[in-house]
Amino acid sequence: MDVRGTMTSRAIGCVIASLLLAAPAHAAESPSELISTYRLKHGEVRVARDATLDRIAQEQARAMAARDKLSHEVLGSFSRRVAPARAGRAAENIAYGYESFDKTLGQWIESSEHRKNLLLHNASRVGIASARDASGKRTYWAMVIAGDYEPKPPKGRKDRGPLVAVRRDAPPAGKPKSGDCHIRVLSLCI
Repeated sequence: MDVRGTMTSRAIGCVIASLLLAAPAHAAESPSELISTYRLKHGEVRVARDATLDRIAQEQARAMAARDKLSHEVLGSFSRRVAPARAGRAAENIAYGYESFDKTLGQWIESSEHRKNLLLHNASRVGIASARDASGKRTYWAMVIAGDYEPKPPKGRKDRGPLVAVRRDAPPAGKPKSGDCHIRVLSLCI
């Protein structure tokens, strides 16, 4: 792509980001509201801020700023880092250079891969963070978006799998043969 094509692409991204911010009756929207507005315009559901995802994004942004390096792997694999969120699917966008989130969002919108992450199907939660490098001149951004959450196990019960109760009217006559066993539950042969 030539310089003119790159500049045109950036201008389109900035226009889209500006349109997202052009809600005249509203005060400045939060990053999650900006993302939700974009997602709603493209047929996806709203996302809400999530403390766990915010922490994961913050750790990533700080690590990139500390090393002055834009990298998804600066703290290890994304799947390992996002595991505490217990999401079925998740994606991450990172960036540096812009001080404001709206400009960073515009940069992501103009990139097909970043746009795909913003529109992650069934995403319901998001974490967003930024950190400055040691010189204070460069801002690093990280966004983690996730959905398809696993249900949390009930409190007070360790995740041991489903409990099954078997009622017998009479005790079994003898030990069943292995061929007579149709279902084995908790060492019981039914």
